[in-house]
Amino acid sequence: MLPGGGNTVTVLRRRMDNHDQSMAWLARRDGSVLLGYGPFESRATAPADGVAFYVQDFALSDRLPWKIPSRFVRFTGADFTMFFSESQPLNYHWQALDAAAFSLVFQEVMTAIHAGIFEKTVPVVTEMGQSSRCPGTAIIAGMSRQHTPLQSYGWTQQNGGFAGATPELLFSLNGRHLETMALAGTARSEDQDVFAVDEKEIREHEYVAQTLVSKFQDLGIIHRDRRKILDLGSIVHFLTLIEVDLHASLTPDDLIYRLHPTPALGSLPRTNGTMEKLLEWRDRLGCPAEFGAPFGLWENGRFDSIVAIRGVWWDGSNLKIPAGCGVIEASRLVNEWRELRLKREAVKQFLV
Repeated sequence: MLPGGGNTVTVLRRRMDNHDQSMAWLARRDGSVLLGYGPFESRATAPADGVAFYVQDFALSDRLPWKIPSRFVRFTGADFTMFFSESQPLNYHWQALDAAAFSLVFQEVMTAIHAGIFEKTVPVVTEMGQSSRCPGTAIIAGMSRQHTPLQSYGWTQQNGGFAGATPELLFSLNGRHLETMALAGTARSEDQDVFAVDEKEIREHEYVAQTLVSKFQDLGIIHRDRRKILDLGSIVHFLTLIEVDLHASLTPDDLIYRLHPTPALGSLPRTNGTMEKLLEWRDRLGCPAEFGAPFGLWENGRFDSIVAIRGVWWDGSNLKIPAGCGVIEASRLVNEWRELRLKREAVKQFLV
């Protein structure tokens, strides 16, 4: 409820026509959603108290990533869905993807792996499209309908922005208690039985899980859960939950720079050279700068950060759906191309 009484959704709808189309939101794992309105104040660090969103690109090049909203509203998941319910249908047209550009990058990746430069890296393919009108409201409505284990997120500025519903938590920090996850390995839900014993997918997942655990060895007491399968309806992933009781307090920025990018979206090993090469491949394949970046919410000492995947980027009526695939020595071009399509189709289902 808002001050002055009245249903939250009803009162906010009266204000909707007056906001400046600058918004940020994140749905937490408990189902609550915090929506912030601009104009936003940009800062280099999080405020001591209050609310701020962390909006960054994959290369962490924005020196003022902390965005403090002019006002914010708290929703239940159901009210958030109702607030952004979309009544007008929106038509989309997606351009056919040419596999040639990805094939060339894939061969370069495999050559680098065989040369010992990489053990694993994650090239990204981006599907382009057009909508019948500015698609922001319809995209936000589609993402607002997604619920746990997906976390809806978004950032809009005038007629552009990005919004998604991600299954991947980068980390959640509350005091000295940290939670994170390894999420890697993908298959269709109907292939779940064979996926559970697929050596390549297990190996890819273990690269991510073991690397995450190694990053916390000097920071605290670690508990790693057993690997399990996360079923998202049309697709499944391997999931390993990890908790850390930290020896000392750390800031969100400390942890972001230590963890991002995890091998689920980045490169192993992670060096300046491998990061530069990955950024070059992403740029050649038209990947949006924010795809795979940390996106977070700070509120009075608590920080929740997701990995910005499974989303749609738009600029006017132009659309982009990026998707990445983990490439290791055992990877094969046709299988990775199939996985990329599977992930993009899962995002398109959000918009139906």
